Amino acid sequence: MTFARPEHSIDTDTLPRMPAWVTSARVETLEDVAFLSGAALNHLHVVLGCAEVPQALLRERLALCAAEACVAFSGRRERAGELRDAAHLLRPGDLPGPAGETYLIWRRAVERPVAVKALGRALSAFEPGQIATWLDAGVGAPVKRAALVLEAVLREAPRADEAALILADAALAQALGWDHVVPLLAAGLKRADLRKQGDELKLACHRALVSSAAEAVRLSTNLARRAAHLKAVGLLFQSEEHPLFRPGAMLLHGEPECPVGADCALAPRRVALAVVDPDFLVVDDAAAFARNRDRLPDVKTLGQVRRFEADDEQRLDAVETRVVASFNRI
Repeated sequence: MTFARPEHSIDTDTLPRMPAWVTSARVETLEDVAFLSGAALNHLHVVLGCAEVPQALLRERLALCAAEACVAFSGRRERAGELRDAAHLLRPGDLPGPAGETYLIWRRAVERPVAVKALGRALSAFEPGQIATWLDAGVGAPVKRAALVLEAVLREAPRADEAALILADAALAQALGWDHVVPLLAAGLKRADLRKQGDELKLACHRALVSSAAEAVRLSTNLARRAAHLKAVGLLFQSEEHPLFRPGAMLLHGEPECPVGADCALAPRRVALAVVDPDFLVVDDAAAFARNRDRLPDVKTLGQVRRFEADDEQRLDAVETRVVASFNRI
């Protein structure tokens, strides 16, 4: 059985596109690479200011990419989907393991505005005073500040790759006037780059930011498009004329409300429409409509339902369902 995709008019060109010359140019000198990284960061700064971009979701996705890179630096092979599952499938009292803990550290680092206290919450192995000292080591232009912080942390704690990269991104965010840490450096740097110093490290950081900023812009556009699609579908079922209308609910698909004791699964009319995204919560409300309280705790992220590959473009983006679904958040 196949289902036609709903047609919605969603403008995907509202976000400015990264100029091709920023990523296609082949330059070698520090000055030239610094110019390209400045152009890439400026463009990303404009994109991050667009209301269409789901900021918290973007930061969490970039945190996942950064965690995957840090896990690879340590010699482990866990991919993004496995890291996501390691966090979402945790039960009370469970330990996430080394790879899962890396992802949780990055998630905590991007959750709250940049501040020593918030960074200390994410990097609990280090004292807030030490974190403040490392951040103070960054002076000058934004990328130079990030490189100096990265070098300062790794000089005193050579094995603290995660902390060094998080604080370097924090220094970059502070220099650019961003409220939150935006993970960029980890995904663009190589393992060998972390052992460089001085101008060599600055050059590596500039190169890394050219590629990672371009990827962040691409991801922002993709998430903005998908968020707009989900909102459009949800609003379709929020119309007061629709039989499934419920004030305050974003109904994507379902059937008329079942009376007490009725079997919702046997309702004769089904609307086969569900737009599913691995980054959004889906809630099964059929139990509530049927007054079956035993089934209410069926709330999962799609990452718990299926192990997704790192490339979201190859994931399933439509799932058949027979119950009323609503989105918890966008």
